[in-house]
Amino acid sequence: MVAGTGSAVPDAGPIRLDKWLWHARFFKSRSLAAQAVSSGRMRLNSQPVAKPAVQLRPGDVLTFVQGERVRVVRMLAPGTRRGPAPEAQALYDDLSPAPPPPDLSRPRAASGGRPQGRDRRAFDALRGRDTGD
Repeated sequence: MVAGTGSAVPDAGPIRLDKWLWHARFFKSRSLAAQAVSSGRMRLNSQPVAKPAVQLRPGDVLTFVQGERVRVVRMLAPGTRRGPAPEAQALYDDLSPAPPPPDLSRPRAASGGRPQGRDRRAFDALRGRDTGD
């Protein structure tokens, strides 16, 4: 290990699965990582995993759902801390297929925050309601 990096230790022992998922920044908290593992929808080397305390070793392959995307990652090294994103990305090799392009035909929420009274009146006028103003 290079002094001051604290990222990857090449000959370190195994690490808990939930702790590694948190170190690698797949989840915001260790408890969320533990919940994801406990849900039973995570696989370690093609075998279902249900306990967050399962030991993860370099070379192991994890498959799990994150949001709407299936992630497949190979562990390269255990982390010694939850560091910045570039340090976390050095802990794994992403084997996931590329995400599909966004579906432009799906409706998207309009950006701009909370609607104003003017927006509500325009919406009501489109729907044919009498606002009583």
